[in-house]
Amino acid sequence: MSANSPSHTHFLELLQKSKRGHLKIYLGMSAGVGKTYRMLQEAHSLLQHHIDVQIAYVETHGRTETETLVKGLPLIPRTQLFHKGKALEELDLQAVLIRHPEVVVVDELAHHNIPGSKNEKRWQDVVDILDAGISVITAVNIQHLDSLSERMLQISGITITETIPDQLLKIADEVVNIDLSVDELIDRLKAGKIYQEDKINRALAHFFKKETIIQLREQALSTVASYLDQKITQRHLGNVRQERFLACISSNWKTAQFIIRKTAKLANYYRSPWMVLYVQTENEQLNKIALDKQRHLINNFKLATELGAEVMKVKSNQVAQAIIEVVNEKKITTLCIGKPHFHWFNLITRRYLLNKLLKNIANRSIDLVILS
Repeated sequence: MSANSPSHTHFLELLQKSKRGHLKIYLGMSAGVGKTYRMLQEAHSLLQHHIDVQIAYVETHGRTETETLVKGLPLIPRTQLFHKGKALEELDLQAVLIRHPEVVVVDELAHHNIPGSKNEKRWQDVVDILDAGISVITAVNIQHLDSLSERMLQISGITITETIPDQLLKIADEVVNIDLSVDELIDRLKAGKIYQEDKINRALAHFFKKETIIQLREQALSTVASYLDQKITQRHLGNVRQERFLACISSNWKTAQFIIRKTAKLANYYRSPWMVLYVQTENEQLNKIALDKQRHLINNFKLATELGAEVMKVKSNQVAQAIIEVVNEKKITTLCIGKPHFHWFNLITRRYLLNKLLKNIANRSIDLVILS
């Protein structure tokens, strides 16, 4: 790619317009498509245009082409942390903030930081860097999007533990899909350009199976197409109403997690603010529910926050009324609740709740989504 390619030129124009931190994400269907390579190419291009760019964290994985590109680029040294008796290297967030370049390159966006770091996850480091007015160029694979966790398990048979909230795509100024044909990617793998020789056959038998890569590629392409469509739509919205979503959860952690993820996906699609509401009744006071339920509830609040939601906790025995009050206060346009379970008592109480909500929103421009 030339130093004046359209992608590089557009990001350069963003930097010149404002000194606030901008975010550019290189998205790929898998390891080995060339995301890090393209980021380093762009860093060289920015240097040629006298932009103060630094490499905050890059993982070359021993790939010769990538290591060659690192040469000549200014680096912010990594910090060293000890974990379980081993010295490990991590992105030095404090050094980045003190050095305060115009742009930093941060690889492996979905990475979990070493215990003892300021933030639990690298994407949180990136948010801190952006908030400090520093622009970030970063990279991630499609399987790490949180809303696609279940889909990725279906496609690959692998549970993805390192994820990023879809909210990051929402705040990104640019999302660029690094695409290769499936045959090109597999040829690169067989040629030893992605993994070392002892890992190639295992990769071909698992994550790099042709049918798996085809589905990952389709998902990456559709995700970026959706992102671009939303960007274009936002520019032409005019006086169209602003959607606002409310997800209502209980201490049933699996259902709550499902509702949170689905609502996050809806809100992300419409690029809309959203909230999560937990109505705590007398029966769900902390001294009346098991410790594991309390822990799951806290984890769901944390998940919702990471996915970009405002979390609200209200104490009330009148669940429907509490929901209605929040709907009015927050000017909610779409209410998301879980499908009633088939235990007879839950079914009766949920039907009462549903009927009360339906009566209240019947003559108003509020949509009710029952997630199942």
